[in-house]
Amino acid sequence: MQTNNINAGVLSMKSTALLARPKLKQVFTAAAMVVAMGATSFAHAADTKLRMSASASATDQRAVAMTEVFGPAVSDFAEFEGHWNSSLFKQGTDLEAIARGNLDMTITSAQELAEFIPAFSIFSAGYVHRDAEHQKRVFAADFMDDLKEEAEDLLNVKLLSVMYLGRRHVNLREDFEVKTPADLKGVKLRMPGTDAWQFLGKALGANPTPMAFAEVYTALQTGAVDGQDNPLPTDKDAKFYEVTKQIVLTGHLVDLNYIAISKKVWDKFTPEQQATLQKASDDAAESAREKQLALEAELVQFFKDQGLKVYEPNLKAFQDTVQGAYLNSDYSEQWPEGLLEKINAL
Repeated sequence: MQTNNINAGVLSMKSTALLARPKLKQVFTAAAMVVAMGATSFAHAADTKLRMSASASATDQRAVAMTEVFGPAVSDFAEFEGHWNSSLFKQGTDLEAIARGNLDMTITSAQELAEFIPAFSIFSAGYVHRDAEHQKRVFAADFMDDLKEEAEDLLNVKLLSVMYLGRRHVNLREDFEVKTPADLKGVKLRMPGTDAWQFLGKALGANPTPMAFAEVYTALQTGAVDGQDNPLPTDKDAKFYEVTKQIVLTGHLVDLNYIAISKKVWDKFTPEQQATLQKASDDAAESAREKQLALEAELVQFFKDQGLKVYEPNLKAFQDTVQGAYLNSDYSEQWPEGLLEKINAL
């Protein structure tokens, strides 16, 4: 993608962020009072519990990596406790739970962060990240420092590592050929509920329908929605192939999640423990990334074996349409000047 493909942007989130900030400041003030009144250092607390809430299922590679890689790596000074399928906090509320001091960790998305920090919407835009490696280099780049600091200052959230979720593709319950975005007109496509997700659904040519992930299988089964979009490993893990008939390999978003921890919790660990937490997070992210890439390579044949039609549409038509939608919206006005150029230059 050339730099000038997207240099003006996507549905403004300025008003959302401005409305959110006073609310968050109230939450953070209350949380700070609690910390000041009763918190103690974790430096010698071997039984410190790190509770993570996430929408991923227990068998999702993200959850597996956190349970099997991250948890054991920090077990000398903390007990990792994962709560999956949004069983502890409703999807989309984890960041505010951290802000209130009710949650220690989460796996969050750029779309969720963009609700409060509009600049993160650049990572929710279609066809920006090129692949998993590019995604990792972007997260580690110096130009990300300001965004990370803003997440800490505004949300009390420290972003530890980036997780590769996979290339998102359109998955439909009916068998009709989709070659261009025009073929998705009127299709009720389940998308997560944030503005950034809903905009992407519209950019793809569909009628985006907000819905929590846990409700998607039944909605596909009953026809409440016509389709959904997710990476192939997620489609398999959630068994969407049981209630759909085709996968259109649009690859419209090289999707990511961030492993995030409460900044107040982080600050109570010793420097040595923080180093261990950081390495454990990086190792978990790398483990999940490698497994996701391996699964993606083999799953096309799996879905075909399950009777689904799997094919590539006119990708140029999708790229041009999606990028044009961002070009004719207000999103990029919220992006730091030159950030897209820096991402493209990596």
